[in-house]
Amino acid sequence: MGYNSPQNNVYAVIDLGSNSFHMLIAKHMAGGVHTIGRVKRKVRLAAGLNELNILSQEAMERGWECLSLFAERLQDIPPQNIKIVATATLRLAQNAEQFKQRAQDILNHKIDIISGELEACTIYKGVAHTSSCHGKQLVVDIGGASTEVVIGRGFDAHIYYSLNMGCVTYLEKYFKDDQLSEENFASAINAAKKVIAPHVSEFQQVGWELAIGASGTVQAIQEIFAALGLDEYLVLSKLVQIKSLAIGCETIPKLDLPGLSEERRLVFVSGLAILIALFESLEIERMGLAGGALREGVLYGMIDDLSVTDIRKRTLDCFMARFHVDNLQAQRVFEISNGFFNQLKDYWSINTQFGSDALKAATVVHEIGLLIDYKEYHKHSAYILNNSVMPGYTRAQKQLIATMVSNHRLDIQIDSFAELGSNQRLAEILIRLLRLGVILSMRRQDDVLPELFLTASEPETLTLTVSKNWLEAHPLMETELEQEAKYQEKCGWLLIIECD
Repeated sequence: MGYNSPQNNVYAVIDLGSNSFHMLIAKHMAGGVHTIGRVKRKVRLAAGLNELNILSQEAMERGWECLSLFAERLQDIPPQNIKIVATATLRLAQNAEQFKQRAQDILNHKIDIISGELEACTIYKGVAHTSSCHGKQLVVDIGGASTEVVIGRGFDAHIYYSLNMGCVTYLEKYFKDDQLSEENFASAINAAKKVIAPHVSEFQQVGWELAIGASGTVQAIQEIFAALGLDEYLVLSKLVQIKSLAIGCETIPKLDLPGLSEERRLVFVSGLAILIALFESLEIERMGLAGGALREGVLYGMIDDLSVTDIRKRTLDCFMARFHVDNLQAQRVFEISNGFFNQLKDYWSINTQFGSDALKAATVVHEIGLLIDYKEYHKHSAYILNNSVMPGYTRAQKQLIATMVSNHRLDIQIDSFAELGSNQRLAEILIRLLRLGVILSMRRQDDVLPELFLTASEPETLTLTVSKNWLEAHPLMETELEQEAKYQEKCGWLLIIECD
């Protein structure tokens, strides 16, 4: 069968994991990688390993059945754009070759059983390509039968280990009776600590500035936090709180935590125990969620020209290409709003670095909804953002940017800021600056503005000082600024336009 030319930029990665088999289909276009299909099946291959590391016939049949489904989707993708990797369970299984041979016949493609070290490095690459990396970072991925722990910088992994512990194998060992007790948790946590112990001093000596979790366990915990109204970052005290809630459910069949999906319920507690052990052993203070891991690392490894090391820049460049953003206008809005931000940053006690980054992102994407319709383009822009992947930005950061974009013109939906948790105050400040930047650049021309000064005072008062002669020469701009003062007043904010 021949391949149509559009398929040449389509790639497939299959990950034969110990808990689930995943297939990722992506298209390389507009300077980025865009997911166009995902298939996931809970195979729990590791549950089929006995004490001699022999994989049961039943477990192999589950795997082969899943791969028969995947094979259908691979038919239209060029073979050179397909990569299939297998991890811990097939590394351990004495009869892995038996499973592999039939699996290759089903898929009509070679399967690589990768080493734990290569898996760790590939996971790190997937995180680096999908998350904003500043300085050294610790990456943790809790799989079904192994847990990868890596410290790296940029796209390079420096130290990396694949540890013999996973959420499926620990479920079988320490929660086999389905009881959610302090004793079962303690057994799992202590066992994990023994596995981690030989590496603790090396990791602590190298150190890191940011910890990132790349596993389903971390994502599930974040979803629980969101349901409980907590911020997205993992800290030990919150993990212990989740453990207490789980113990209160008494058994795994009765485990019912807010935000926990049915799909994740079975292996959640064993993954949580391993995560608590990692936090305690490595003294991790705070952890965020990665945008990608093993599959993304394999995918990006197949595409040569994705060499931009600033992940946020690559994300914004991709939005500009896909939605035909007027780059010069975006730059004008950013320079004005960021200029105001720099004038006021000493007055407000806020996250200065991300404040500027958020303004940059919002100015790039605020007009993407114009491709749909002008009338409510700010809402269209926000909808696109809320339903798009933004590598380099956490879920909370993306929500902040989308909220800014949806409120950059017309009435301000003040209630939407309350949903931002710890970012609420930052959003309230940035949106006022962004709105002024949009108004003051409305002519979409350079060199038409006078010198502008913005000062802040209590309570919630901004004073914009503009040349009187310039305002008199630009009556439309003057009425727009007066209208903006009314919009902000509805929110309890004062905007004073002052002439010098």
